[in-house]
Amino acid sequence: MEGSSNTVQSIVVYVTVPNREAGRKLAESIVKEKLAACVNIVPACLIKLYIYWLQINTDPEELLIIKTRQSLLGALTEHVKANHEYDVPEVIALPITGGSPQYLEWLKNSTRD
Repeated sequence: MEGSSNTVQSIVVYVTVPNREAGRKLAESIVKEKLAACVNIVPACLIKLYIYWLQINTDPEELLIIKTRQSLLGALTEHVKANHEYDVPEVIALPITGGSPQYLEWLKNSTRD
């Protein structure tokens, strides 16, 4: 992505949600606010295994794969925290180091500055 004046630093953000309804609601609000260009919802094929109050727990989850600008990560994180059912929602960002120039241009144009 370096050297291209048509794109911005972009990221993929993973956010897990407890069910399809919560995922769709959150995804729609993220796109509506132009905090991301696109959100994929991976159906409930995930099982979360975690320790809470010294006990091992398992829960089904769905995964949101969010494509956005690096500069929107803070606002996106705050939006997720304010609109998520979990007290501590998962928000993990990974850099996009390359890709289709046309797609990355679309990502830039579909998100807020």
